[in-house]
Amino acid sequence: MEIIGFLANAIVIIVFAYLAIAAFYFLFFSFMGIFPYNPGESDKPELRKIAVLIPGYKEDFVIVEVAEASLNQSYPKEYFDVVVIADTFKPETLSALKALPVRVIEVSFDKSTKAKSLNKAMAELGDDYDIALILDADNIMDYTFLEKINLAFENGYEAVQGHRVAKNMNNSMAVLDSISEEVNNHIFRKSRRVLGMASGLIGSGMAFRYSMIKERMANINAIGGFDKELELTMMRDGIKIEYLEDAFVLDEKVQDKTVFENQRRRWLAAQFIYFRRFALSGVTHFFTELNVDFLDKVYQMVMPPRILLLGILTILAAFSGLAELILPESSTGFILINFNWWFTIWGMTVLAFVFSVHRKFYTRQTLMAVLTLPHGFWMMFKLLFRLKGANKTFIHTQHGIIKDQAVNK
Repeated sequence: MEIIGFLANAIVIIVFAYLAIAAFYFLFFSFMGIFPYNPGESDKPELRKIAVLIPGYKEDFVIVEVAEASLNQSYPKEYFDVVVIADTFKPETLSALKALPVRVIEVSFDKSTKAKSLNKAMAELGDDYDIALILDADNIMDYTFLEKINLAFENGYEAVQGHRVAKNMNNSMAVLDSISEEVNNHIFRKSRRVLGMASGLIGSGMAFRYSMIKERMANINAIGGFDKELELTMMRDGIKIEYLEDAFVLDEKVQDKTVFENQRRRWLAAQFIYFRRFALSGVTHFFTELNVDFLDKVYQMVMPPRILLLGILTILAAFSGLAELILPESSTGFILINFNWWFTIWGMTVLAFVFSVHRKFYTRQTLMAVLTLPHGFWMMFKLLFRLKGANKTFIHTQHGIIKDQAVNK
């Protein structure tokens, strides 16, 4: 019995340490994100030629409106081209796109991926660009977005991540997805720039020195999560990623349970795959080159999603509190029944949410959405057991324009 008790305690200590590190990490970067970050500016920046790359797979419903909106920029029109990479579009959609002053590159693959589309497009475009900006097929750029992106490159950066915000908050799932996006912006992007670290990438609304991204993308064949591989290799090589908090791009948030599950399943699978690939080199680069950005990014690949972290800690804190009330005092030496330990890291996680959730979300609509968190936790928990094969098959996220939806940036 003593051996069983020892082993059980050892397992619980490992689980506790894993969750405690995640809670402290979340709290630390959430707190640092409170402080302002102001990138440097230039009075007379050089005007760079920008290729706005919009890859889309069966995005007939949104792509024409997005292409039209992408042309509406304060940046001089002769210095940017909108390039729609059309994978499996309907003939009428292609005709509508070709009637616009945009470049349409038609692609077709046995197994479609965003990486393949981007590589094919850049190969066809040639090298007559200074910056490649990558959007999703549902993204709408703010009027001054390209102007601000160009300004960031004046400061010597090779990669810049814009501030992606919600296009829609029309149901509880979309509200929670919007909050999650802003929490990510707060802890994985802004807080890191406050500390002088590299910002994280999102997957769209991101810009790169053209020759650099063309060379790096040629070596990426990811089915899902290409931005994660790109991010990890850039940080491994010491490339600093800038974050522009005031450069907004609207992004459609998940509204449907099935879409949510497919999207999160793909993301979770990609994280575990890239952790296995880069864990050893992340540790090696830290000890040999003090590469904090790379090690930090590798750790993010194995962090528990925040909804799982909060849900698991809530359950364990409640269980430990109940156990202390009903079990004999001699049982309290077992860490699983030590309420103070679990309550502390639960409180750290809650405080981290307080720091990182923007005040614009403190509304009745958010309160109603929060009531659905237990269901969201259960969906995410189930996905942990359904990751096999998720990153071997292209999972398409269908988009649909949400018109007349007010967005509070």
